[in-house]
Amino acid sequence: MGPRRNRNRFKVPRPFSSAPGVTPRVPRKGTYLLPNLFTTAALFFGFFGIVQAMNHQYSVAAMAIFIAMVLDSLDGRVARMTNTQSAFGAEYDSLADMVSFGAAPALIVYEWALKGMGKMGWVAAFVYVACAALRLARFNTNSAVIDKAWFQGLPSPAAAALVAGFVWVMDDVKMAGADLNWFAWGITLYAGLTMVSSVPFFSGKDFHFRKSVPFLVLAMIPLAFALASQDPPKVLFGVFVLYGLSGYVVYIVKKLRGQRISVMDIERDNHF
Repeated sequence: MGPRRNRNRFKVPRPFSSAPGVTPRVPRKGTYLLPNLFTTAALFFGFFGIVQAMNHQYSVAAMAIFIAMVLDSLDGRVARMTNTQSAFGAEYDSLADMVSFGAAPALIVYEWALKGMGKMGWVAAFVYVACAALRLARFNTNSAVIDKAWFQGLPSPAAAALVAGFVWVMDDVKMAGADLNWFAWGITLYAGLTMVSSVPFFSGKDFHFRKSVPFLVLAMIPLAFALASQDPPKVLFGVFVLYGLSGYVVYIVKKLRGQRISVMDIERDNHF
């Protein structure tokens, strides 16, 4: 007789917990807590701004949008610093941005000034919301081929700061929205349409805190905080007005010099 064969040699091992009547255990999927806490907080303040606008507390509503901006700028940085980036976090961040920087500013300015304009008012508010949605969708689909130093179009937080900042400044000086409805209408349309433009806006993503800077820059930081503390509505609104115009200045200068205006990353674009 020949050598006895090992019948268990070619058996496939059973999966864990595969006994009859027992469902195989599937590993549970989770999400990272820390960056999503910042995103949730930004979403909360966006929603809070809507509620305050409905209660005619327009300055509080505008301040809530600025707080949401600060929190939104932190969630991505925290995720990168703690190595907790995830596809879920990116999607959640976009949805929160749509509420805080899309729907919320449009509803705040509509309640404050555009409501009395009838169809013209709500159309301007809707155009802003639609442009914010298009801006976020384009950002998500083009993020891999965009030059990180520039934004393609006005970023939605800056557009929200233009709209909410105007409401904050005018309400702070006791100006009624009904008297400034056409100004609010123009700013709302400008912010919305600039979001979906291809005008380049500086992103600041190439700035790193580990890099050395001149001493004068360090000395300017407390000066900037001191100026902002004197009159936060006017200072913040002024800063974002300058930023909202800066893209067109860069566009015109590059156009006159014959430089490339597109913010697409040529190396990555050719790679794909």
